[in-house]
Amino acid sequence: MAGTRVGLRDVYFAKLIKDDETGVSYDVPVKVGKAIEASVSPNTNSETLNADDGPSEIETAFGGTEIEIGVDQLSHDVQALLLGHTINADGVLEKKATDLAPYGALLFRAQVSGGGYKLYAFYKGKFQLQEESFATKTDSPEFQTDSITGTFMRRAYDEVWSRSVFTEGEGVNKTVVNEWFTKVYEPAASTPAPPPEENTGA
Repeated sequence: MAGTRVGLRDVYFAKLIKDDETGVSYDVPVKVGKAIEASVSPNTNSETLNADDGPSEIETAFGGTEIEIGVDQLSHDVQALLLGHTINADGVLEKKATDLAPYGALLFRAQVSGGGYKLYAFYKGKFQLQEESFATKTDSPEFQTDSITGTFMRRAYDEVWSRSVFTEGEGVNKTVVNEWFTKVYEPAASTPAPPPEENTGA
């Protein structure tokens, strides 16, 4: 039996290289920072058909997922990766009005009670410029951490938008668990069954 979430760690982002009807591919995942918190808010749109003086049918459509990630800090390298900024020859982060955030996959894991983790992958989304707040030092230290929000959607290739797995779940492929943060998970391609032989009556 799967446990209850009791932690959060290992937030990674992998830049999306290709997503079309012929296939999908990603760069190697990069760690975003030390995880503090995360919120996942799927958006759905629904319409109700009324007939015979009451609700008759409900149709629901997936409208994307908003994800907010809080980490200890977003380094300049990570900001460049997530938001399309550049780091110039002097090592200075440059932000331009023409910068475009790339699409990518977001990966993280949550520890669960009873042992193990639940691994998450959100396959196609991009982040928006983050808000920053500052405060002067006082007698009581106050940490000022970073957060960033992104919107994730289904892929064009196969309409998948997320996958997850419990590391201690029954029948779970341990290779998938061990490689979750080294490459974006894709299930092994299944070989289609051969067509049935025709009975010629001979």
